[in-house]
Amino acid sequence: MNARKLKDLFVSFFKDKGHIEIPSASLIPENDPTTLFISAGMHPLVPYLLGQPHPQGKRLVNVQKCLRTGDIDEVGDTYHHTFFEMLGNWSLGDYFKNDMIPWSYQFLTQILAINPNHLQTTCFQGDSDAPKDIESANIWQQQGIDSKKIHYLPKKDNWWGPAGTTGPCGPDTEMFIDTKHAQSQIDFKLGCQIGRYIEIWNDVFMQFNKTADGKFIPLSNPNVDTGMGVERTVAVLNGFSDNYQTSIWQPIIKSIEKLTKDRYIKNPKPFRIIADHLKASVFIISDGVEPSNKEAGYVLRRLIRKAVRTAKDLKIDTNFTVTIGQAVIDNQNNYAGIYPELDKNKQKILEVLETEETKFRKTLNRGLLVIKKLIDKNKNLTGQEAFDLYQSFGFPIELIEEELTKNNLKLNKSDFEKHRQIHIEKSRTLSKGKFSSGLADHSQIITKYHTATHILHTCLRQVLGDHVSQAGSNITQDRLRFDFIHSDKLTDDQIKKVEDLINKIIDKNLPVTVENMKFTDAKKSGALAFFGSKYPDVVSVYTIAGFSKEVCTGPHVSATGQIGKIKLIKQESAGSGKRRIYAKIA
Repeated sequence: MNARKLKDLFVSFFKDKGHIEIPSASLIPENDPTTLFISAGMHPLVPYLLGQPHPQGKRLVNVQKCLRTGDIDEVGDTYHHTFFEMLGNWSLGDYFKNDMIPWSYQFLTQILAINPNHLQTTCFQGDSDAPKDIESANIWQQQGIDSKKIHYLPKKDNWWGPAGTTGPCGPDTEMFIDTKHAQSQIDFKLGCQIGRYIEIWNDVFMQFNKTADGKFIPLSNPNVDTGMGVERTVAVLNGFSDNYQTSIWQPIIKSIEKLTKDRYIKNPKPFRIIADHLKASVFIISDGVEPSNKEAGYVLRRLIRKAVRTAKDLKIDTNFTVTIGQAVIDNQNNYAGIYPELDKNKQKILEVLETEETKFRKTLNRGLLVIKKLIDKNKNLTGQEAFDLYQSFGFPIELIEEELTKNNLKLNKSDFEKHRQIHIEKSRTLSKGKFSSGLADHSQIITKYHTATHILHTCLRQVLGDHVSQAGSNITQDRLRFDFIHSDKLTDDQIKKVEDLINKIIDKNLPVTVENMKFTDAKKSGALAFFGSKYPDVVSVYTIAGFSKEVCTGPHVSATGQIGKIKLIKQESAGSGKRRIYAKIA
């Protein structure tokens, strides 16, 4: 079974059960300052999981593009991926365990034809906060799962949330495939560690609300959130222990093989890194990000440069990223025709890859000069200096060792590794910190800034022209950042006009209202809808009376006067043909 078939089966299954299919959101969170990328199918739905009505109703299903940066350094094994697709279905205060668990069993055993005897499941074992999830275990047994194949695990394994310090949360139940079912039973945790038991699906039951004083109160309208990774599931269904051997990856792998004399089966790790990193790069660029030294742009730059570094292991010494990028875009086994942003932005994607690779190859040449100067000066390189070259120039450790060997010198690899591990831990801490405040901050100040971006957007269009359109935004407790299509730096006079117009609208205290309507009607009504590439059939349209109208998920203040005075504090380039403005509430 290929990825297209799996995705079609999943969506059709839940549409038959009254779910509405919603499109994948952009990889770049629209109104979430707490994380750089969408990392799970539920991420764009947090406002609705927190209680905001969804314009499409209470039953939803989709295939969501996801990207996780925490395990970039682990990519190269058989199953870690930076970019992946997540299948998910949601109940927003509608059905619960008695429906979801039987549906899960039905989809796995009847639609995917998985032998029920090959399934293992886990449930929450209970603690002082919430009871043991015997209810889920009983429902699994009613489906025919042997009690010996139902395992109770603690909160770190079988609990989700809350997204922040408070809010909806609850136990989950996970489904595993026994890949060596013909062999005798072994301890479940050991089986997971050695790859015998592979997790294939996760049903999250948000049935509690964690309060500010740490209590877990049952919700009157609990939610269901599920997630099934496409890449892993396709591998399991086709009997592969290596995800990269599936039809999802093979067209990309084969395009790398054509560029080198190596074969994947002989030296798989560099193939996996190149395929993973450049596929992720293609999707990041398609959603409007360009390489930079900050945030999402830094992640993109890091991915492209590591792919180029790794290509040296395969003796690829000329520009090649465009070839691999083309293979991703043209991948008929999965992506071609599914994600319009790939076709729409194809030229841009390939141009960015070519430019960044060329720039990096020049950087590598400069790195060689730095190594020679350091050797001439110090007669050797410390582990710290070697790591700085590795980090700052993206210089492969193998090339550093080569240069040292030419000069009859040797790298202290343990010292280098010490500094590399320190960097990895700092990166992981930063990643966790970016995520720790929750998936979506709906505090009062964030809500004010969110409405302010709508006002800024329309004011920029009035001052600069209708060509201006949103290209991204980021909001924190301290400021808003707004990216938009415009090629020239704003003059001081333009900045003043925009700022004065913003505050004039705020002073008018115009009401802000929301209405759900068909997307086609929203466009006809003049609502702006520039963010992302796809919208559901029914959307929420926020209107600032007599001033602006935008398709958005919220949240917003009820009147502009609640925002306070806005000050534009900085502008800068956000890439080719794009500008970035920072503003804060004065």
